[in-house]
Amino acid sequence: MLRAALFLCLVLLGSAQAQTLLPLDSRPATRVLPALIAGLPESAAPSVPPATLLGNAKTGADPQALSAWLAAQPADRPLIVSLDALAYGGLVQSRNSPLDAASAVNNLQPLRDWGKRTGQPIYAFITLPRQPDATNRPRNLEVVRQMIAWAAEGVFRELHVTWDDALPGSPAPQEGAELAKTAPENVHIYPGADEVLSMLVARAVAPDAKTVRVEYSDPEAARAVMKYEGIPLTQSAVNHAQASGFSVSEDPKPDLTLYVFNGGDPRQAALRISALLRKGQVAVADVAQVNLGNPKLWKDMTTLQRNKNLAALAAWGTPGNNLGTALAHAKVFLGGVNAPRQDALLAREYTNDVIFSAQLRAALRKAVPEKEMNTPAAQQALNDLIHNTFPVQMGNTYTIADATLPWGRSFEWDFDLQPVTRP
Repeated sequence: MLRAALFLCLVLLGSAQAQTLLPLDSRPATRVLPALIAGLPESAAPSVPPATLLGNAKTGADPQALSAWLAAQPADRPLIVSLDALAYGGLVQSRNSPLDAASAVNNLQPLRDWGKRTGQPIYAFITLPRQPDATNRPRNLEVVRQMIAWAAEGVFRELHVTWDDALPGSPAPQEGAELAKTAPENVHIYPGADEVLSMLVARAVAPDAKTVRVEYSDPEAARAVMKYEGIPLTQSAVNHAQASGFSVSEDPKPDLTLYVFNGGDPRQAALRISALLRKGQVAVADVAQVNLGNPKLWKDMTTLQRNKNLAALAAWGTPGNNLGTALAHAKVFLGGVNAPRQDALLAREYTNDVIFSAQLRAALRKAVPEKEMNTPAAQQALNDLIHNTFPVQMGNTYTIADATLPWGRSFEWDFDLQPVTRP
């Protein structure tokens, strides 16, 4: 993580493409990944709070401390912000915070003040909480309604209202549909959570119009309603494409083809992706299984030496997580990026989404019970495992170092990739 931390510090020295990011919480998927996507352009300069200022599974962020951090940031850049972080302390806390609606909205007042003081645009998002974890849905809905009113006033350049893990029976899809009836044009409402900050980064960093064509490995299955979103995969892809700033097109020569692996023969999928890459830019979202990249697909992609040619790849989370982060990364890539940073980000995505999800996580759980993931024994087991992992090959070769379990669980890890110096 040392090199990643140094990168996040070094990019603060630039100013040509600066943004201030206030993430949902301290997880690598919500803090590190959006910052690395924002840092892809040659002169990129994202400002991001340290993980210690952001919420985790047990303790929410201090809204006053985050507001103080925000006030100290340069006033010449857009703000990309999770409203749940400021209102409640993070995603987990948005479900169970004892705050009433007035107190939560009061925690968000510094954003209005910041907008008036700087004149810079604010790209914001807020979630409708998942069931059955939500303890006060009426409170959350009231805060969302007030944020929509703020968007109508012009406080936000854009507001995205998203719902988190809508399992069957969740009221969130119905709540979202009702809110959409009267929402102004600068409010977008769709399923999502962890991926949304990355998508707002794409809208702020790469605003130029681009087209995307979506192709599925199993078109028939793509029309089925997904477990975590309450809508078909085809609709989720459209939602995430539009929310990332793409126009969905059937043009045979789009700016980007998003290949969605949602089942079927992984070898045929790898061959199809290779064929598409000969025609243009391709991003891959592997959504066949939740939180798990398909080993056969990615092994064949590696054999074909095609991973390094992708605009983006994602396989780490729910279908929406993967669609959103792949599209966000690709949108920024299409605007022009620093080539070594692009290669390093692809390598990180592959390491996390494929190597960790399909190999290291299972081995770690076999070595250490889940309830003991916050112990030194788990950290030692993780270090032992990564030393036995082959180097990651993209355009460059990388080794894994400085791995940790920041939330004391096996679901996510944080790590650093170090390029191998060739003699």
